Amino acid sequence: MSDPRYQVDVDVVTRFLKEHSDPENDRFAFAYTITVHNNGSVAAKLMSRHWLITNGDGQVEEVKGAGVIGQQPLIEPGQSHTYSSGAVLSTQVGTMEGSYQMFAEDGIRFEAPIKAFRLAVPGSLH
Repeated sequence: MSDPRYQVDVDVVTRFLKEHSDPENDRFAFAYTITVHNNGSVAAKLMSRHWLITNGDGQVEEVKGAGVIGQQPLIEPGQSHTYSSGAVLSTQVGTMEGSYQMFAEDGIRFEAPIKAFRLAVPGSLH
């Protein structure tokens, strides 16, 4: 939706969790912190999420669920909501992308896209 009233932007910061990983058993754990910015003019509630998690072998896992980390935050115009979560991959490198399904206070439902971001063990990319 290109209506400026419903402008939600998403920023992501990732980090590798060495202490929760087990490379010998193809287990690579990552944390990500997401900030959802409501740059529109209408308050909107984050109702659900849809993720596509792709590992370095091209295998895709689809994840859908209500809210984020058990919450469905209402984000006022000019405000943001930040949360942290994680993912475990079977490869050293992967990507995540998806969308949030939003419900604006004026009754409009819209999607906030989440651009693809990389999960990578430090030093694994040349």
